[in-house]
Amino acid sequence: MKNVLVIFYSQSGQLKSIAQNIAKPFLNSDEIKVTFHEIQLEKPFPFPWNKDSFFDAFPESFLQIPTTLKPVPNEILNTKFDLVLFHYQVWYLSPSIPINSFLKSEEGKKILNNTPVVTISGSRNMWIMGQEKIKVLLKEANAQLVGNIALVDRVGNLISVLTIVEWMFSGVKKKYLGFFPLPGVSEKDIQESTKFGDIILSHFSQNKLNDVQPKLVAADAVRISPYLVTVDKTANKIFNKWSNFIHKNPKKRKQLLKIFYIYLFLAIWLISPIVYILHLVSYPFKLKTIKKQTQYYQGV
Repeated sequence: MKNVLVIFYSQSGQLKSIAQNIAKPFLNSDEIKVTFHEIQLEKPFPFPWNKDSFFDAFPESFLQIPTTLKPVPNEILNTKFDLVLFHYQVWYLSPSIPINSFLKSEEGKKILNNTPVVTISGSRNMWIMGQEKIKVLLKEANAQLVGNIALVDRVGNLISVLTIVEWMFSGVKKKYLGFFPLPGVSEKDIQESTKFGDIILSHFSQNKLNDVQPKLVAADAVRISPYLVTVDKTANKIFNKWSNFIHKNPKKRKQLLKIFYIYLFLAIWLISPIVYILHLVSYPFKLKTIKKQTQYYQGV
C-alpha cells in the first residue's frame, strides 16, 4: 500500500475542488491510501475579504513572513508518504501566507523531507515567480519537485481583475454585473483536471515520476504568457520595495497601505496596458528569449 498526501489551503473552496478532482484517480485505486490535509491558521484570514484586511495582508504575503498554523495531525506526521500533491494560491506574487507558513514550519519540513512533490496552483494569472519561490522552499525542505500544474483564470488580464476582486470582497462566485464571465479557474478546467491525476498516477505506479512533467505539459497543464512573465518579474521588483518600506514603518502602516492601493490601481489600469503595447512591439525581437523562458517555466 502506497501513501499519497493531498495538501491544500482554500478560502473560497476553489482549490479544494481542484484538489479533489486531481486526486480522483488515486482515490479509485485499491493500492493507494489517500490522505487530505487542509492547512488551517490559528487566526484565519477573513473570507470574504474587506478592503482593509485585503491590503493589510500585502507586506507579509510578499515578504513570505509566516504566521502560526494549527498543528498537523499526528497520523500525518507519523506517516512516510510516497507522494505529495501540493496545492497553493498566489497572494501578491508570492505563495500565500498559509502556504509559506506550512513550508517554513518544522512539521511541513518533516512531511516533505525526501518526498516527491507535484505542485498545483490555482491563480488569477500570474504564478511564475510564486512558483520560483515555492521551488526555493521545497529545496530547503529537502523535497523532490517532480511536477507542476498551473491552473489560471483564462479571461483577459483587466477583466479578471474586476471579476476576482468582486468575488474576493463579496464571497460569492457570480457574473459581475450579470454579464462578465465567472471569476477564477473555469468549472470546465476544474472538472477536467482529473486528467492530470491520471497522468501522475500512471507515472507514480511505474515509479517514473521524474518523467511526468513533459506529459503534464503536453496535456496543457502549464500555459506560459510571455507578457505576464515580464509583468510578474517587474512587479516583483516594485513590490519588494513597497513591502519592505511598509513593513519597516509600522507606525505609518495604514497610511502607506492607502498610498500603495492608489499606486496599484494606477499600475493595473494605466501602466499595464502601456506595458502590453510595448510587449507586442518588441515581441518579434525576443523570440529566442521567449522560447527559452517558456521551456524553463514549463519544467520543474
